[in-house]
Amino acid sequence: MTTPKKTTTPKPAAPDTAAAPAAPAVVEAPRPVILGPVMRKKELIDTVVERSGVKKRDAKPVVDAMLAVLGEALSDSRELNLLPFGKLKVINEKELKNGKMIRVKVRQVAQGQGGGDTADQPDD
Repeated sequence: MTTPKKTTTPKPAAPDTAAAPAAPAVVEAPRPVILGPVMRKKELIDTVVERSGVKKRDAKPVVDAMLAVLGEALSDSRELNLLPFGKLKVINEKELKNGKMIRVKVRQVAQGQGGGDTADQPDD
């Protein structure tokens, strides 16, 4: 009568925490943006009038001039830093038959974060 041979299976080695690489960091993927309604110039002027308390006839030329200045600056590929609106940077542009297409990246600072515009603060 023969006795069966005992076979031993090798035990897995204990994980060496010092030599193990760190787990990769999880990065959130960009979220899709759900577009809201389009804001037209008339609505912008009405909102400016409501918030500032100035008359519409006084606000309209200011808003028109501001939009013209912003448009010219973007067409010249200038970077705009207009807090709290955000920081605008021209990524690329393409000449079309009826105008120019400009891709712009806008970075907004979270509310309550630093980086406020010091031009609005009074001098001491």
